[in-house]
Amino acid sequence: MSLMCDSEMRNPYCDREYCVTLNVRKLRAEAGLCVVIPCSFKTAKGFKTQHIVWYKCEASEAGCERPVMIFHTNKSTDVQPGFEGRVSLIEHVIQNNCSIIINDLKQSDSGSYHLRFFTSFNSSSFDSTNVLFPSGLKQKPTVMIPTLTEGQQATLTCTAPGLCSGSNLTDVTQRHSSTLTFNALAKHHNSNITCKISFTDKTTTEGSSTLTVNCEYF
Repeated sequence: MSLMCDSEMRNPYCDREYCVTLNVRKLRAEAGLCVVIPCSFKTAKGFKTQHIVWYKCEASEAGCERPVMIFHTNKSTDVQPGFEGRVSLIEHVIQNNCSIIINDLKQSDSGSYHLRFFTSFNSSSFDSTNVLFPSGLKQKPTVMIPTLTEGQQATLTCTAPGLCSGSNLTDVTQRHSSTLTFNALAKHHNSNITCKISFTDKTTTEGSSTLTVNCEYF
C-alpha cells in the first residue's frame, strides 16, 4: 500500500509504507543545556513500527561508517553509555512524533544524528541533522527579587537556563530553580547577590543582581 506525502511537509523522506520528516539544518545548542532534534512520521494504513532507533556519528566522519546507538525504544537494549539516560523521545511513538531530546549536552555530543525504523520485515535509515555545540555557555541564570522591605522576610529565586535549542515547543524545558529566604535588613541595601549554576560536565554560569531594601517608617 502506498502512502501519499503531505506536500507541506518539509524535506520528507518517503517509501511505500511511510513518510519521515527530519530536521536537516544545523542546530546550535549550548553545553550543559538541552537540544531537540525534530522528527515526525506518517504511516500507511495497517503499517506498524516496532522500534525507533537513533544513532550518532562523529563530526569528522563523512559517511557515518561507525554509528553508535544512543536511543532505542526497546528499553532493554544497550545504548552508548555516555548517552544512557540523557536521550528520550519527546512524545510516544503512537503520536507519530520521533523527535528526541538530549539533556546535559557535552562538547563530545557534536556530530551527525541518524534515524532508523525497524519493522517485522525490514528497516530503513534516514539522515537527520548535524548538531554543533559552541565552546561555552552563554545563557545566564535569572535572579528574581521581590520588593524588599527592612525587617520583613523575603525569598529570592534563582532559575537556571534550560529552554531547549532546536524546538519551538514551549513545554520542552529543563528548568531548575533554587530559593533563598532571609530577613531583609538595612545593611543589605545595594548589596550584590550572585547565583552560580554548575552543570554535570563542569560547565558553570552565573548571574548577579543588586538588592534594594526599602526602609519602613512608623
